[in-house]
Amino acid sequence: MHSQQIVEFGGPLVAHDYPTPEPTGTEVLVRVHGCGVCHSDLHIWDGYFDLGGGNKVMVIDRGMKIPFTLGHEIVGEVAALGPEAEGATVGDKRIVYPWVGCGECAICARGDDNLCVTQRFLGTRVDGGYSDHVVVPHPRYLVDYEGVDDDIAGTYACSGLTAYASLKKVASLGADDNVVMIGAGGVGLSAVHLAPSVIEAGVIVADTDAAKRQAALAAGAWHAIDSTAEDAVKTVRTELTKGGAGAVIDFVGSPATAQFGLDVLRNGGTLVIVGLYGGQLPLSLVLLPFRSLRIMGSFVGSLPDLRALMALVKERGVPPIPYETRPLSDASQALVDLKAGRVTGRVVLRP
Repeated sequence: MHSQQIVEFGGPLVAHDYPTPEPTGTEVLVRVHGCGVCHSDLHIWDGYFDLGGGNKVMVIDRGMKIPFTLGHEIVGEVAALGPEAEGATVGDKRIVYPWVGCGECAICARGDDNLCVTQRFLGTRVDGGYSDHVVVPHPRYLVDYEGVDDDIAGTYACSGLTAYASLKKVASLGADDNVVMIGAGGVGLSAVHLAPSVIEAGVIVADTDAAKRQAALAAGAWHAIDSTAEDAVKTVRTELTKGGAGAVIDFVGSPATAQFGLDVLRNGGTLVIVGLYGGQLPLSLVLLPFRSLRIMGSFVGSLPDLRALMALVKERGVPPIPYETRPLSDASQALVDLKAGRVTGRVVLRP
């Protein structure tokens, strides 16, 4: 088994070869066909998540060990089965749901593995898809994607799923309202593509990068704006909406973007924070009841969500986000390019 691994946080990934694992129990060995490079990978590569105020969550303190294999947007083919792995067949082509929980608690029993406190997430807690093989704990985490392009299918396990789950949280808005989406990276563009199939509200995209704003317009956004422009808040509140947006989905998650989101909400609006850029947000508590605002988080999505998303993608013919494929050996450069903002959509690594 060939993998590209973190051996030093922030340093170049290093190629390692290991004996190909033999699955035991309910495990499934998947031969990786492709793995998306996600912005979350950058935080793990750096070794921490920024809590703001000088505080950090160090990934090494949460069970991750180096050398470590990144990658959670995995698509591949079943290569071998453990003796207790029922429901899969060698040769099956599947997306891997990576947000694996303990599988035993009440949270996992209702299908919300992504919210389990005992995380076994592929590519963030245990070795993931920057490799030519990956071990999946159970066949239930394999999702059919027939009819969807092999190269892009794996990205639905994170960018597509995260977008879908966040859109569901604002799906009650009517056609006379608007949703502002902050950030037109892989997840943001996925949300623009999926929006017509999930919500009725109009879509306005905010991004500081002109090329990404153009990509959002091409994907179907009604309007795209630079959130750092001097009159950006006024433009949204007075020209693009009737006194503010009914919801904002922040796919960046920085202090500046969250503040922009609050500023462009109408009274009674909802701010959904998705991105993990990090930091803290000073907040006037009295404004929450005065304006009847709601602030909530959205973290990827459940296994039932992924199954529903793939059914929707196949039924509605949702177009894929822009992407490019690169060889697995280019994993380090892909991370560098993503961190520098040189990626529109997704880079997909192929072993």
